[in-house]
Amino acid sequence: QVQLQESGPGLVKPSQTLSLTCTVSGATITTNSYSWAWIRQPPGKGLEWMGIIGYDGKTYYSPSLKSRTSISRDTSKNQFALQLSSVTPEDTAVYYCAREPTGWGTCYDYWGQGTQVTVSS
Repeated sequence: QVQLQESGPGLVKPSQTLSLTCTVSGATITTNSYSWAWIRQPPGKGLEWMGIIGYDGKTYYSPSLKSRTSISRDTSKNQFALQLSSVTPEDTAVYYCAREPTGWGTCYDYWGQGTQVTVSS
């Protein structure tokens, strides 16, 4: 069974960098049928797609977040990671990682449970 698990600090200070890791089990992030995404949901708002890393390591980012976002992977640990720099309180959200089957567009078949990140001094 495929499982995704987000991990990282729950509290980040303004202007610092938010760093989260998604650990994948039951699937391999280099399998060419899937890409791996980060999505967030601020309080009281809808889901926001942040970016994605493909099975080949290619990355794509939301234009609105591109200047502050980096997605990377560690294939030896079957993990992929999110870094969001220069955070502000507006980056407070529940952050999710998810798997996107090839050809599904922005639709996902497996999600992590989500992790709350609060940006506050």
